[in-house]
Amino acid sequence: MTGFSFSVGATCGAARRGRMVTAHGAVDTPAFMPVGTAGTVKAMTAEGVAATGAQILLGNTYHLMLRPGAERVAALGGLHEFMRWPGPILTDSGGYQVMSLAERRKITEDGVTFASHLDGTRIELTPERSIEVQNLLDATIAMVLDECTPWPATEEQAAESMEMSMRWARRCREAFEARPGYGLFGIVQGSVYESLRQRSAAALREIGFDGYAIGGLAVGEGQEQMFAVLDFTVPALPEDAPRYLMGVGKPADLVGAVQRGVDMFDCVLPTRSGRTGQAFTRHGALTLRNARHVDDSAPLDPACLCPACAGGYSRAYLHHLIKAGEMLGGMLLTAHNLHYYQELMAGMRAAIEAGTLDAFAAEFAAVQGAEAGPANEEPT
Repeated sequence: MTGFSFSVGATCGAARRGRMVTAHGAVDTPAFMPVGTAGTVKAMTAEGVAATGAQILLGNTYHLMLRPGAERVAALGGLHEFMRWPGPILTDSGGYQVMSLAERRKITEDGVTFASHLDGTRIELTPERSIEVQNLLDATIAMVLDECTPWPATEEQAAESMEMSMRWARRCREAFEARPGYGLFGIVQGSVYESLRQRSAAALREIGFDGYAIGGLAVGEGQEQMFAVLDFTVPALPEDAPRYLMGVGKPADLVGAVQRGVDMFDCVLPTRSGRTGQAFTRHGALTLRNARHVDDSAPLDPACLCPACAGGYSRAYLHHLIKAGEMLGGMLLTAHNLHYYQELMAGMRAAIEAGTLDAFAAEFAAVQGAEAGPANEEPT
């Protein structure tokens, strides 16, 4: 079994064209990870997700530990076998979902105690238990447990939160079971404060991780503020490890973050938007609920090879499916959106190799315009 590794084959400005090798296969970066919250990418089969070009998925520790349970998944062969996805899987630590519980949880130095949203059962999630759950799931890449700092936060509040997350990160590193081809990523916190982000990055580098995530963004601060945080955070991260921007994002967010040196992304936007009638295309976003599509015989994008476009399904038919509440509408639009996201990432990889990413980004911006989409996380 090969070891976990990351290499950069080409650069264009701060952007990197890389390759991550894991126990479950290789991942070309920049990469987008479809979100499989509860062991499935909603409205998609594993084979269908692979057909979009995705090489790695994200699973959710919080949801899977509650249902069906990490021990049960382990007994059934691990998450790869359980959901029939042989490729790499990254699991988040559960920190974001626990933060979103608000009234249901209590945070202490030991960890988090919370009430299950399913049945109210009291559950304790410590750094050690988070790593244990991710190990039981057989996650290719595990994430440290952190406190996702709420937005907005004062510098004092952000510092207190970040420092506890760094202590938790060290406990996660100590609890992690090192195996060939498996990795553990740290998470940089610090809200929008440069000095805190720098301190967090330095603390994680001192502990030592296989990759470094940037957390606590896409929580309401806006794209301009997010990019500003990336501008002073990414340079503080090791050049020989993958950089992962958590919970992002809209297509324009991905392009801007890649230009700033980010290698990995995840977001529910393409799948959630598909289920609610929005399609992303090379020429901008389409809202299929709108009446202007009712008689439109054109496909979403004639150049797209997804099942919706290549299959000959018209905008008028997709409009009908969405308006009628037929699940096929969400399935076709989800498949299309995931194809679009993977094509966008492939286009950026090619542009980095060719040294033309800025031209790619300028052309992208010229045709996309403003896009509106739902928040970055699945509801609990």
